[in-house]
Amino acid sequence: MTQDPHTLYKLIVLYMLNRVTFPLTRAQITDYILDREYTNYMNLQTVFAQLCDSNMILEKTVRNRTQLFITEEGEDTLHFFENRISPDIKKDIDSYLNEKSMSLKNEVSIIGEYFKSTEGEYKAHLVAREKTQTLVDITLSVPTEDIAASICEKWERNNQDIYQYLVEQLF
Repeated sequence: MTQDPHTLYKLIVLYMLNRVTFPLTRAQITDYILDREYTNYMNLQTVFAQLCDSNMILEKTVRNRTQLFITEEGEDTLHFFENRISPDIKKDIDSYLNEKSMSLKNEVSIIGEYFKSTEGEYKAHLVAREKTQTLVDITLSVPTEDIAASICEKWERNNQDIYQYLVEQLF
């Protein structure tokens, strides 16, 4: 029985999201699928849109990253049709996720975003999460957008050192 390639791509996305305990970003899934040349970028964007439209995944945009979450409908669909993903593809996905787990998780667990407040200054909002637990959630008020952007960039690069420093100083 032949299947529509888009169906396979949807199942791959659902399978990937179901195999991790943290959200993956569109970019992370796109990198995986394009690196293996399963499809092209435009087809994959169609797949993401269809999965969202059918409530199989939820999207949440944080700064310039779109995080994806599998929904209950997505889990049910995967349960019924998972056998349509070849064992080789599943094995490759599992291997990829095991190998890249820490770097993938770090990308979505560390958030640095900024915004202009109603008072006119900028707020840099810095968050570090582990699974569903928030480890650090700090908001700093700063006078300019450049400073806020710089703080967010440094947070994303140096969050482990900053977290350790806070723990050492506060405990």
